[in-house]
Amino acid sequence: MKVGVPKEIATGERRVALTPDAVTRLVKAGIEVLVESGAGREALISDQSYQAVGATVVDDAETLYGSVNVVLKVQKPIYDEAADRHEIDMLPEGASVIGLLQPLSDHELVKRLAERSVTSFSMDTIPRIARAQSMDALSSMASIAGYKAALMAATSLGKIFPMMITAAGTLAPSKGLVIGVGVAGLQAIATARRLGAVMYAYDVRPAVKEQVQSLGATFVEGEGTTMDNEDAGGYARVQSDIDRMASRDLIHRHIQDMDFVISTAAVPGKPAPTLITKEMVVDMRLGAVVIDLAAEMGGNCELTVPGQEIVEHGVTVVGPLNLPSTLPTHASQAYSRNISNLLIHLEKEGNIEIDFDDEITKGCCITHGGQIVHGPTLEMVSTTTQ
Repeated sequence: MKVGVPKEIATGERRVALTPDAVTRLVKAGIEVLVESGAGREALISDQSYQAVGATVVDDAETLYGSVNVVLKVQKPIYDEAADRHEIDMLPEGASVIGLLQPLSDHELVKRLAERSVTSFSMDTIPRIARAQSMDALSSMASIAGYKAALMAATSLGKIFPMMITAAGTLAPSKGLVIGVGVAGLQAIATARRLGAVMYAYDVRPAVKEQVQSLGATFVEGEGTTMDNEDAGGYARVQSDIDRMASRDLIHRHIQDMDFVISTAAVPGKPAPTLITKEMVVDMRLGAVVIDLAAEMGGNCELTVPGQEIVEHGVTVVGPLNLPSTLPTHASQAYSRNISNLLIHLEKEGNIEIDFDDEITKGCCITHGGQIVHGPTLEMVSTTTQ
C-alpha cells in the first residue's frame, strides 16, 4: 500500500494529516508513505523530519496523487489553483481518500467522489463507540478548540479571570457560561477553571450534569433540560420549538450575569441552533464577550459573523473558524494518531478492506464502487435532489 500526504490548500489550514511519529508506525507496518514537500511546514515539521523516519518527499501534488492508492487529508478535497485541477480529479479511479469530508453538508463533493469511483472515508462520521475512540478526530479537534476558546475569552475580556487579592483590595473573579457541554465545552470549562474563572454550563442533555460538576462548574438546570435530548451517538437532538423557547428563556436569565459566554452547541448535519438572540446580547454586561464555536455552522448567536470579531451593544462577539488549525503542532499530532489508527484498522494485507459488517467501517465509509454507501449521507443527498 502506498499512502500519500498532500499539503493542505484550504485557506487558513495549517495542520497536516500525518506527523513523523505516525509515519514511523505505518512504515513499520509495511506501508509506503509519500509526503508532498512542505506539507508539514505550517505545523513546524520539516521535510527532513519525514525523510528521517522513512517517508519519501515528492515535489508537487500531482506527482503525489498519481503515485499512491490512498490519500490522507485533513480538509476535504477542493480545487487546486496551482495545479488547475480539482484534487478529486488528481486521484486515480478506484483510489481511496480519508479526511474530514463533511458528507452530510457537502453533497456535491460526495457525488463527485462516487462518480470518480473513489472509496472515501470521513473522519467526522467515525461512530462514537469504545473501539473507535482512538480514531475520533471530532473529539480530538473539539478538545483543542475548547481550550483555545477559553484563552480567546480571557484575552478579549477587559477583566482578569481569577480572584486576585492585592494590597489595593480584592478583585472578583470573572464569571463564564458554556453553552453545549460536549468535548469542546468540557475542555473550555476545564481551561477557564484552571485560569480561575467561576464557571457555569448549560446543555439540553441532563446526562452531562455530573461531568460539569466534576470540573467544579455549576450546571444550569431548567425545564429545557428535563427530557432526553441525546441521540444514540451521544450528540444533542434537534429540539422542538417549545423546548427551544424554554432553552432560550433559561439562557437569557443567566447570560445577563456573565462576563463571558462560550457556545458550542451543534447538531451534526444541521445548521447550529440560535440560542443567543440579539435581545439577549443587549441585556448582557457592557464589555462581555461571546466566543461562538458554532460559527462555521451559522453560529449559536444571532449576531455572529463567521470569521470575524464584532462589537454590538458593548458586547464583543467572536465567530472563530477552524480553531484547531491555530494550534497546528498539537492539532496535527492528535489528528495524525486518529487517521493512522483508522488506516491500520482498514488495512489488510496491503489493501483497504471494506467490511460493512464492521461498525467502524460502515459508520465512516461514504462512497465505494461508484455508489454512496453511507446511509445518513445517501438519505440527505436523495432528499436534496428530489
